[in-house]
Amino acid sequence: MKQTCSLAHVAFDDEAVANFFDDQVDAGLRPEQFGRIWIHTHPGECPEPSPTDEATFDRVFGRSDWAVMFILARQGRSYARLRMNYGPALECEIPVRRDYSEPFPGCEPECWEEEYLTNVHPEQLKPGRPLSALDGFDWDADWFFDDPDLEGDLK
Repeated sequence: MKQTCSLAHVAFDDEAVANFFDDQVDAGLRPEQFGRIWIHTHPGECPEPSPTDEATFDRVFGRSDWAVMFILARQGRSYARLRMNYGPALECEIPVRRDYSEPFPGCEPECWEEEYLTNVHPEQLKPGRPLSALDGFDWDADWFFDDPDLEGDLK
């Protein structure tokens, strides 16, 4: 899917998302068959969801009957959580197991690099514009230390 990315930000092309959903529905699928699992990566070793991940999961999947957030970080570390919003609502972490021993339908690794290069583009920063991940970040209000001794050690 077409998107622009930085180290800490991704923005999907709205038209590409709409076309993907249209194509899947035209193929006879329902959204719960193709649009409920959000898989993404983290650049570091921590797979825990960030506040941005949580906000995105709530915004995009909060009204879905069910959804899964899966995060893959460096060193193969991962996180997965199932959210069910119908009946008795449920939200829980789920175990992850990756098995690359068998091919699966639609798996064409030789095409992945071409698809990646075609659809994933680096975010272009304009001079004087902060990184997307830091937009709206108030350093004085959001970055503080309660312990003066700790603050001195980190300077």
